[in-house]
Amino acid sequence: MPFWASDFSSPATAITEPKRKFRFLVRFSGITGGDAGDSAALWYAKTAAKPSFTIAATEHKYLNHTFYYPGAVTWNEVAITLVDPLEPDVAGKLSQIVKAAGYVPPGTADDRSTMTKGKAAQALGQVSITQIDHTGTKNLETWTLFNAWISDVKYGDLAYGDDELVELTVTLKYDWAKIEDSAGATAFEGPLQTGTGTESETAGE
Repeated sequence: MPFWASDFSSPATAITEPKRKFRFLVRFSGITGGDAGDSAALWYAKTAAKPSFTIAATEHKYLNHTFYYPGAVTWNEVAITLVDPLEPDVAGKLSQIVKAAGYVPPGTADDRSTMTKGKAAQALGQVSITQIDHTGTKNLETWTLFNAWISDVKYGDLAYGDDELVELTVTLKYDWAKIEDSAGATAFEGPLQTGTGTESETAGE
């Protein structure tokens, strides 16, 4: 039954609903201090871009024709906007994550130290973006970012004539992501299962 069914008053109507943009949870395992129901969920997350990718194309010209072939897959950056509450201090926590990744300002002890991908990914921890249903108990879609690290932080702007909440924007780079639907099926992670064989085993059938 489509979600635009006209008679929702009938008990026999199979009520379904589309995914809604405001029903989502963001989790950084490297940051704690979520709500009472989920200590890993960042209740101060305001917006989150879902992962996306771009497939490069290689062209081959023959006479008056052009043919295209898929090339490398590049996963695009993910930007997440966070409100900065007094507790937890998100600005401070993000700064600690960058420091744990290996950044040391010049003129301080160990200022020859440099960042590494391993330390940067471990400091941030696993990142996931989950869309939930209207009950808040069922995951409709979960994106997990692999080897994510912080590439950009904007701590927000201040203005005497503005009484809005202070917001931070975090940009993440990652190697790839997997998506898991409400039934637990995943994509972009390991061989795809088809019956009892893997994709490589069944591709030639």
